[in-house]
Amino acid sequence: MKHELLPLPYAYDALEPHIDARTMEIHHAKHHQAYVDKLNEALDKHPELSEKSLEDLIRDLSSIPEDIRTAVRNNGGGHLNHSMFWPVMGPSPAVSGATNQPSADLMNRLELAFGDYPKFREQFSKTALECFGSGWAWLVLNAAGKLAVTATGRQDNPISEGLRPLLGLDVWEHAYYLKYQNRRKDYIEAWWNVVNWAEVEKNLLQAQGTAPAD
Repeated sequence: MKHELLPLPYAYDALEPHIDARTMEIHHAKHHQAYVDKLNEALDKHPELSEKSLEDLIRDLSSIPEDIRTAVRNNGGGHLNHSMFWPVMGPSPAVSGATNQPSADLMNRLELAFGDYPKFREQFSKTALECFGSGWAWLVLNAAGKLAVTATGRQDNPISEGLRPLLGLDVWEHAYYLKYQNRRKDYIEAWWNVVNWAEVEKNLLQAQGTAPAD
């Protein structure tokens, strides 16, 4: 079973002006496609892995043959991270007319975990800003069923650590450099305008086992 790059759930220019169309096109069609291609190339060496899902590959990297483990970790992680990244964004309220706020239930969970919504945003943004080099900031559900913020380096995914990712922000430079150059802080602040909170809540329900996966 070959892994494939799915189309974005919106047009490349749908996140304008916060994330520009050219960045989205290169990020999706070039960077993400490269992760998929290199993952498939690695897995071709071990056909017995063809029936494993992407999540299963990344969840238990220790079970991956050593000769392709790094390739699967980097490229499989890149494929998984980006496959989670695209749906948690969408056109901003100014464009779509949607509400760019968590639902009441999710807001309550955030307030319980972080004190209030602004404190959550502050902690998440700080984690993203301070991620050294390339990596991701994440809102996760931990083993105790509580929300937490964490970061991973390069293309690592929290599921490798037994966590359930709900919301991730890519802070590799290729995610923002065309528009924001070295101003990662500006990119992070702009990104909040395009968070698709309905998708985040869907991820939470699935992580809790209270909603079926699509």
